Amino acid sequence: MDTRELSRYKELLLAKRRELTAARARVESPAPPSSGDEGDVVDHAAAAVDADLQVRLRATDSKLLRAIDEALGRIERNTFGVCQTCMKPISAARLDAVPWSRLCRECKEQRQA
Repeated sequence: MDTRELSRYKELLLAKRRELTAARARVESPAPPSSGDEGDVVDHAAAAVDADLQVRLRATDSKLLRAIDEALGRIERNTFGVCQTCMKPISAARLDAVPWSRLCRECKEQRQA
């Protein structure tokens, strides 16, 4: 992969990192404050579901941020775009769709099977 392509992927990864970081900054807390004794059972259940959803979203964002940082590290080590399982190049189409990919499509599919 040439320097121009690596720079493009690096910018895509940095943009996604900025997007996730900005979204996290907008959320003041991982879960809404409890409503105490106010509201009925349905309100409490809805608040609990919303709190659980917020926690799961933050966990997913954390995993994605970690994957982005790992991909940026691979760019620095000149191993970006190489499948970590079979050591073959990851297709440009896959990297364009998911630039933090560690695995080629075939290895990813085998892992999910």
